[in-house]
Amino acid sequence: MFEKKKIFILGMAKSGYEAASLLAQHQNQILITDQKEQDASMVAELRKLGVDYVVTDDPCSLFDDTYDYMIKNPGICRDHECVQKALELGVPVINEMEMAYHFLPDDVHIIGITGSNGKTTTATILYEFLKEAALPVHLGGNIGYPLSSLVNQVKTGDILVLEISDHQLHDMYEFKTEISVLTNLTPTHIDFNKTYERYKEMKKRIFQHHTKKNLAIINRDCPDSLELTNDIASQKLYFSCIEDADIKINEQAIYMGTEKIIALDMIRVKGNHNYQNIMGAIIVAKQFGVSNEVIKQVLNNFSGVEHRLEYVRKLHDREFYNDSKATNNQSTMIALRSFASPTILIMGGLDRGVPFDDLTSSMTNVTHVICFGQTKQKIATYCKKIKKDCVMVDTLEECVKVAYNLSEAGTTILFSPACASWDMYPNFEIRGEEFKQLVNLLEE
Repeated sequence: MFEKKKIFILGMAKSGYEAASLLAQHQNQILITDQKEQDASMVAELRKLGVDYVVTDDPCSLFDDTYDYMIKNPGICRDHECVQKALELGVPVINEMEMAYHFLPDDVHIIGITGSNGKTTTATILYEFLKEAALPVHLGGNIGYPLSSLVNQVKTGDILVLEISDHQLHDMYEFKTEISVLTNLTPTHIDFNKTYERYKEMKKRIFQHHTKKNLAIINRDCPDSLELTNDIASQKLYFSCIEDADIKINEQAIYMGTEKIIALDMIRVKGNHNYQNIMGAIIVAKQFGVSNEVIKQVLNNFSGVEHRLEYVRKLHDREFYNDSKATNNQSTMIALRSFASPTILIMGGLDRGVPFDDLTSSMTNVTHVICFGQTKQKIATYCKKIKKDCVMVDTLEECVKVAYNLSEAGTTILFSPACASWDMYPNFEIRGEEFKQLVNLLEE
């Protein structure tokens, strides 16, 4: 399907690079474009493979109907001029994961994990369960390892755990999972999807092509998830912290049916949001025969995912936490509810057109808000409305310094942006790394 073809890759980054690297192994003619200069060593490697690379603000001038496929970076909207040109010319527009799917052995077990929050944690915990059980498992997708980079490692019968975003689901058509997990749904990425309804429909694609032979794992505590999956063809299993479900919390322990899996006090990460992620992962693990002993061992040691409520440092009785992966209100609400101490909140980033009013019920312990980025004026206006002290600055470095100077002993300084990073950073990982570096530079 993807051999001896002419392929146009719109947007490089990690997914474009890996897509081009895989396609170059199959006698394809490839042109990759981006608006910005990319890592020189990666570009040099692609050129060695025979890939053409062009930096341009006008990719449309390079695209015509001689191309067999356009592979679009997930972050590029469907209304992009070049994407529209491809569609008008009848050239299929897909993404890296859809393309890489067609190189996989037929009998690979694909587990897809999506949702507004908890995708990375759920995928990571599941991967650790399966790896600890000595099963042949690979972790990839939106978590930072494009599927294209894994293709040559995957063998017959292997298990693929894939975190999949709504951006990726937009351009996936034949891709099919054996098991799909929907962690939850809240209004986010409205800038990309235009409406919450459109966003939910994209998430629903995680169940596309499912039959009764396939499994859907759904959060019973999330009404929108229940409504969205009401008519899917999959077999369904549910997890819940508060309702009766296939796996649930009862008597301070996680039970699957009548079987006690693990006591909550044996789990290192705390909070209902973590327990929901864990329960979703346990259901999948049990489909592959993972024992309770393995589950207990992993959860005894698992301390969380980098950039997700990540403990950074304690300095003069102030504790710093990096929650750069919190790119929406719901994630920041979860973070704020995790602390009972006085909290200084650092937030801000790309303006997706979503108001911050949802945060109000979680702001009880917040003493100051330090904001930066494209949304800083909107945040300042919101803080004035709820009578919270707010300081606007221009950089993350200023945020850290102001927060520290305003703090007192016993304060939590929480970086939980509630916004995407793309106004100032290529991704939330780089943003989180900078925050940690700035915190570690503070003098004793």
